[in-house]
Amino acid sequence: MMGKSHLIISTGVTLSVMSLLGHEITIPAVAVAGLSALLPDIDEPNSLLVRKAVPESLLRILQVSLIGAAIYLYFAGIAAPPWNIALALLIGSVSFLPGRRLRHLVMLLLALALFAFADAYDPWNYIAACVLVVSSVVPHRGLTHTLYAVAGWGALLYFASLGMNDGGSLWIAGGMSYALHLLADSLTQRGITPLPPLPFKLRLKLMSTGTKKGSAVEKFCIVLTLVLVMYVFVLTPNL
Repeated sequence: MMGKSHLIISTGVTLSVMSLLGHEITIPAVAVAGLSALLPDIDEPNSLLVRKAVPESLLRILQVSLIGAAIYLYFAGIAAPPWNIALALLIGSVSFLPGRRLRHLVMLLLALALFAFADAYDPWNYIAACVLVVSSVVPHRGLTHTLYAVAGWGALLYFASLGMNDGGSLWIAGGMSYALHLLADSLTQRGITPLPPLPFKLRLKLMSTGTKKGSAVEKFCIVLTLVLVMYVFVLTPNL
């Protein structure tokens, strides 16, 4: 399922259900629900979340920086020949990696920066760094598309939001939105493997992403979501 569909469906259904259950809909809860709707696809470098966080312009800057670093190492005399040539070629060659690999590299560099320089945002910096590291090394629809990831993300949000004035419902918003993303992916031909190493696949085979049928199924789910949101927040806002 496309990223924009995940964002609308998971966020809309999550906030609607939370409202029906009597939970206050706060700005942090909306933000966490929206992020969690896209978070499982962070293991896919071309997903909506990763493309927005690591745009093409940033990749171009990284490539130019790597080429500049290679030229500097060659002429700076830091290493004696032929090691200066080897280092320059090694670093320069990284700039020619495919976009997917470059995005993984950017994710790892951002994780290192968060670990080293973002102490003021504890514990969110460590949470974000760990997510970036794990997501840059696991295959798509692997670990991030399991019930373990749902439980882990919910637990991280729960403990990170302890003591926050408006943080009581963050773990509900995040966990529910994340789980709805996995449920939506279970509609596809590929499905998900929710409890590895158990081989069981949750796969309803109703659609394939990018096809006409898949687009129709996504639009139908979006319409149902908008109807639910309209009912909860417009037609019966005081219930």
